[in-house]
Amino acid sequence: MAAPMEAGGPARPWAEAPVFAYTERDLIRSGVRWGGPGPASRFDAALRSAWEERMSGGCFRYRLQGPELPSRLLPGPRRFVAQLNTKRATERRRPQEILSLQQPFDPERFNFTRIPPREVLFSLRRGGAAGAGRREQPEPLLIINVSPLEWGHVLLLPEPARGLPQLLTRDSVLRALELLFLSSEPGFRVGFNSLGASASVNHLHLHGYYLGHRLELESAPTEPLAPGSPRNGAAGPRPRVHLLSGHPTRGLVFYTDGTDLPQAAAAVHALTRLLVRRSLAHNLFLTRGCPLGSRAAEPGSRDGVRIVLWPRRSCFGVKEETAFNVALCELAGHFPIKNPQDYSSLTEEKALEIICKHLLSEEEFSQLRSEIIEFLQD
Repeated sequence: MAAPMEAGGPARPWAEAPVFAYTERDLIRSGVRWGGPGPASRFDAALRSAWEERMSGGCFRYRLQGPELPSRLLPGPRRFVAQLNTKRATERRRPQEILSLQQPFDPERFNFTRIPPREVLFSLRRGGAAGAGRREQPEPLLIINVSPLEWGHVLLLPEPARGLPQLLTRDSVLRALELLFLSSEPGFRVGFNSLGASASVNHLHLHGYYLGHRLELESAPTEPLAPGSPRNGAAGPRPRVHLLSGHPTRGLVFYTDGTDLPQAAAAVHALTRLLVRRSLAHNLFLTRGCPLGSRAAEPGSRDGVRIVLWPRRSCFGVKEETAFNVALCELAGHFPIKNPQDYSSLTEEKALEIICKHLLSEEEFSQLRSEIIEFLQD
């Protein structure tokens, strides 16, 4: 693995970026629900305003057609969402060739230190007691994705100057969780594609975007990964790990109400490290959702956050831009489609057929499940 880049050198594109400062009081742990036009949070207002300013200023590779892309719900119980976005197939930057899950960062290839300053929205600064320990750490950035999937599509760069490869860190998961709790909109989602799981750039980044549709993952029933209670140790109880119940993707699910974000981030990071050691590519999806075990008593309520982690088969080489790529959006039930023919003809059955080709077999997943249970009991 490549060593982090040294500080210094030429001025970074974020040197003069505005700062979005927040504290514990800005984290929203109640009142988030579908079906109600609630006021936008400070974070949502800042992100949307800066993002729309960049869209009006021609900073993207293409313009989205209005505030909502053409969308349709695929018939079937999964409530899959298909969206037509033809420009992403023809106008986006060519993805890098990926050969390994732990491919070192290469400063000679495109990375986010090379973006122009106009693509930077703002840096994120956590204040108060929780931010005291971070004051010596680099501040993460939000930048626009110049080839947006949806309105408000941004990239979270946890520590861009260090030149970290596309491997999750505990702090990057924590920052992603904080973004979810800074937003008052249930349609704001955050996700991560590992190398071999449709990541296009080998420089640590996560995606964030708004999608004004409910997804099955938010309220799907779950069941414990293993019977019994989590072990209590010196660091306190470990967050529960569940499986999506009756769902073809067999995702591992965590839940947090926002009071245990460091612990939740540590648990997710620990499992992604296990997957890396097993050379298993993976996708991560964070969304406002219901507590684990059953559907919420109040259908519209989305106060907590569900974190879904999918181990999967690796796909290396350069992504085929005319193909149907399976990444964090598709596994979550959101299908950005690049041509009108596929958009009009896609069915739930066909979508599931394509997705399942990229997942572990039942036998492979059963073996992994046993390893995870053993890992959690150590």
